[in-house]
Amino acid sequence: MGDLIQRWRAAARGAGAPDTAELTAAGDRLLARWREPHRHYHTVGHLSAVLDVVDRYADHAGHPDLVRLAAWCHDAVYDPRAPGDTNERDSAALAGTLLTEVGLPSAAVAEVRRLVLLTAGHTVAAGDRDGALLCDADLAILAAPPPEYDRYAARIRREYAHVPDPAFRAGRTRVLTALLALPTRYRLPEPARHWEHRARANLTRELVILRG
Repeated sequence: MGDLIQRWRAAARGAGAPDTAELTAAGDRLLARWREPHRHYHTVGHLSAVLDVVDRYADHAGHPDLVRLAAWCHDAVYDPRAPGDTNERDSAALAGTLLTEVGLPSAAVAEVRRLVLLTAGHTVAAGDRDGALLCDADLAILAAPPPEYDRYAARIRREYAHVPDPAFRAGRTRVLTALLALPTRYRLPEPARHWEHRARANLTRELVILRG
């Protein structure tokens, strides 16, 4: 995981944090959260995938290092038993505490918190380039080839293994319906052009299965 820690350190330094031993320790603390045993999709693999998309489209953002830090923090708190947007709010709070401790400027901390909160509903205001990049990266899995998408859906089900099938189908249906109701799943030009159709097809296909 050394490469991931180097990516964390580079993003934090680029956003204005001093290069200290505490910075590495903070990255290690975040990675420990991403490795929690109850996670099956929201793992280090998801973190890496989101960071890769952010890096690929970084030129579209106003502050790409802040988007990278938000990617690190956006699922840092993940409890499948938590209601509503509790995980996103708790992740934003953790980001505020951790990034303040490593010396990130207060304005940058506030922006990372704002970005993390966007991942609760993935609704992004027009002109919010940083929010668009983070949300597009977080939802990139929706446009995966069908076999990969199906593995993603199965891992989500494993994270909710404590939920009986009828309740899971109802809850998952609400999530997918909300995603389909977004004006668009992707805001950046290239993802919108190449991913939108596949994402809608995957979401619709899963809904048919859930309702069947």
